[in-house]
Parts: sequence; structure tokens; C-alpha cells
Amino acid sequence: MKNKVVICVLAVLVAALSVWTVYNQWQTYRARLYYSQWQKINLVLSEVEKNYVEDVDRKAVTDAALAAALQKLDPHSVYMTPEPLKEAEEGLAGGFEGIGIQFNVPNDTAVVISVIPGGPSEKAGILSGDRLLKADDRVMAGVKMPQDSMVRLMKGPKGTKVKITVGRGGEEIPFDITRDRIPEHCVDAAFMINDTTAYLRLSKFTRTTHSECLLAMSKLSMQGMKNIIFDVRDNSGGYYDQTCQLANTFLPKGADIVYMEGKHRKREDVKANGRGEFQDLGISVLINDGSASASEILAGAIQDNDRGVVVGRRSYGKGLVQEPMYFSDGSGVRLTIARYHTPSGRCIQKPYDKEDYAMDLYKRYADGEMVSADSIKVDSSKVYWTVKGRPVYGGGGIIPDVFVGIDTTRANDFHIQCNRKSLVVRYSTRFLDSHRSALTKLDNFDAVKRYLDSCPIEQDFLAFAASQGLKPVGNQWQESRFYLLPQIKGLCARYTQLGEEAYYRYILPLDDTVNKALEFGPALPEDWFMLR
Repeated sequence: MKNKVVICVLAVLVAALSVWTVYNQWQTYRARLYYSQWQKINLVLSEVEKNYVEDVDRKAVTDAALAAALQKLDPHSVYMTPEPLKEAEEGLAGGFEGIGIQFNVPNDTAVVISVIPGGPSEKAGILSGDRLLKADDRVMAGVKMPQDSMVRLMKGPKGTKVKITVGRGGEEIPFDITRDRIPEHCVDAAFMINDTTAYLRLSKFTRTTHSECLLAMSKLSMQGMKNIIFDVRDNSGGYYDQTCQLANTFLPKGADIVYMEGKHRKREDVKANGRGEFQDLGISVLINDGSASASEILAGAIQDNDRGVVVGRRSYGKGLVQEPMYFSDGSGVRLTIARYHTPSGRCIQKPYDKEDYAMDLYKRYADGEMVSADSIKVDSSKVYWTVKGRPVYGGGGIIPDVFVGIDTTRANDFHIQCNRKSLVVRYSTRFLDSHRSALTKLDNFDAVKRYLDSCPIEQDFLAFAASQGLKPVGNQWQESRFYLLPQIKGLCARYTQLGEEAYYRYILPLDDTVNKALEFGPALPEDWFMLR
């Protein structure tokens, strides 16, 4: 009898132990399951809501959690709250809703640089050179208001009204303006440099980039264009389809443009369809450390197909593909899903597994890469080949065929102080005040040049600089005038009907990268090997 009792007790203990073991295993499995199914965050937030000592701002906590989580992935997967997301997308959509002006802030007061033709401000009567004093009842001038805050005051939904008070010739003039859809152009300037070579400055890749470039190049073709210098320096990118369409414009049928590939995305190749309008046009592409993403796709396609010459400095190295995901509150996520590769197979994205990713550009300066081609960090273990068999190298970014470093010999102390105090910009707005009627009538560059050459700008600027406590010492002005005077005249010329084109016409003759592109032309010698 006793044996039976002992056996029963042992059986119960064994059973209990088994149940306990199974339960513990299940709890461990469930915890792992929650973790693998991304439910750990929900569990923690649920506990916060049920047990936290104070009221919880759910939105703020959720926003912070999403932003922190995506920071652990890569530098370009981001969560954006509604306002920044809207602004970012408006900047690429090829238009926005507002009053239609371009302005800068040279001295704590915003000055209108240009008024967009056909826009609300032009219809209301606002002019280039007007000082922006108030938006409705909010004072903007003399209060150190950030520029982005000024933009937010003036932008707004189509059909809404805003009262803009400007300063003009000592008067304060109010304008009632009804906001409207404003086209935002990406071609800053397009004109002939000489009889056969055109220059086109592209600031970003918007929804209208391909059509804008085609229109500009069609006009230039009628003026004798045989070659084009395509400037995407400091162009941080934009819409993927637009850079593919633009590259297609120059490439023969079947030429590879780019491909993208990711862990969960099969390789997707983009090839030229052979219907490009400018397949015979000679092309040089200008890049620098500010050229990223879509700019790098264009440069890589031209380089790998030996279709033209890439001139400048190594590009930024942003080759990650972001896919958007939107939430009902207007916020959204841009999640990296793949990487861009040039036709030869180079991954455009620079490494981001190091903590110094954000400091990469500073390191380039420190390492001498901005002034010497020999200092470029080339990954010689990753060699790729262009269509004609030239070696090109991986490791991030596009390394130019022809390197042009920063000229560090130009700036003496007077030049540096002028820039630090924004004297050139401030002088140009001062010049406008006394020459407005003449400037606004000028509609061709020859007339602009004649007029500005007739003005005592050199003496006037030196007097203005002296009034601001800055005088050149010794031969400082003789060293600086060759670079400063064209910049001064270019900024003054922006207030003519030519706008940005006039500015670029003045400064391009001093641009070493443009001059190097003119020197080499749109094709490299057959035996050319990349400078590195």
C-alpha cells in the first residue's frame, strides 16, 4: 500500500514537473515569438499606458519610438512627422502653394530676389528688391526670424489670403495676396557658353525635370548647341524616374542606365529605349561632394557607357532606395528597400556601418581629398569596367574621370571677411535700391554687361565695405577683385529680367570645373585611364 502511495506521489511530482517545464518552455517561446513578431514594442507601450505614473502623450511617444527604431537601420530610413514630410515632398513635386517669390536674408531683413512670372505676388504688384516687413500681423524684419519660419508664414493652401507688407523706397506698402499653386523650376540656368557648347544648371530632380531639360535643350539646339555641360554639383537628387528618363535622352537603345537590388527585391534593370532625342549630343557632367542619389545615377550611367566625361570631385555616395509609407495623420516613413548600382555593377552607396558616416565629408577635407586626386579613398579591390574597358572603382560615390580640386589660393583675409559679413549680397540689394528702374528693363546679357560696366561698382563697393568697418590692406584688393567683382556684378544682374542666368554668366568664366570641362570636351582619349 505504501509503495502505491509513493508511486502515486512520484507520478504526480513528475507530471507537475513536466507541466512546469512545458509552461516555462512555452513562456520562453512566446517571449521569443513576440520579439520575432515585433510585438515587444507594443507590449512595452501597453505597459506604459496602463502603469506609468503620469498621463502619456501617445503621439509624442510613438513618434519618438519610430524615429529611434529607424535610426538603427541605415542613415536614410527615416520617420517624418506631417509638416517636415509635406515640405520635403513639396520640394520635389515641381511646385508648391504660396505667394510666388524667391528671397534671401542678407541682413536680418528678407529681400525679394525675383517674383515668379504669373504668380500671385507678380499679380499683386510685389517687385524684386522689396523688403519683406510683415506677413499679416507678424513682423519679419529686424527680429532675427529664421528663414524657414518666414517661408511658413507666406506659404499656405491655394485660395487662402495673406497680407504682405513690404518696404520700398522708404514706404511701407501692404499687399493682399491670394495664395496659388506655384511652379517650382529645377533648371536654374541654360544658355550657350560659346558657339557650340551649352551650359545647363540642374538644381534637383523634381517631377518636371525631364520635360524642363528637354525644353531647355531644344531651345539651345536651335542656337547651335553641339555639346552640353550638364551641371549637377550640389544636386542632392530627387525622383528616380526622372533621372532615368534624362539618362535615356542621351543613351543608345539597350544601354544600361542603372539597376537596383535588395534582400526582398529582385534585381530590376533599367535600359535605354533608343528613343532619346539627344543621343548624338556631346556631354560633360559636373559633380562634387554635394551631388547625390539621382545625380549619381545620371553621372554613373554616362561614365559607365563611355558616353561623356565626368568632371569635378567624388560625389556624395547616396545609393539607397527609399520606399514611402504614409499614415492617416500625415506622417510617414521612408524605408530603404534596395541599393542602386551603376551599369558596371558599382554600388553607389558609401559604407554606413561606421559611426563616422555623418562626418564623411569633413574627413574628405581633412584627408586632402578636396584638393588632390591622389587623396581620394579608392577601393582598389573593387574594380569595374566601362563599356570601352576603362577601369572604374567602387567604395561609394562616383569618382570623376577628370578631377578638379578646390582652389585654396584665391581667398585672402579681405575676401574671407567680405563673405563672412555677407557684404557682396548686402551690397547687391543696396545697388538695386538706386538702380531698380534701369535693372528691371534689361532683358539680354549684352545690355546687362554694358549697363553694369558703366557703373562705378568697384569704387562703390569698396566705400560700402569701408562703411562696414572693412578695408583691404596692401594688395588685398588687387588679389581679390578678379574673383569678387564678377560675383558682385552677377548678384546685381539677378535683378534684371535674366534672373539666375545673368548670375551664372558672370561667374562661370572663373569656374575651374567648367573650364576643365571645356578643355577636355565631351569625350576622353581612347587610352584614357581614370585620374585617381
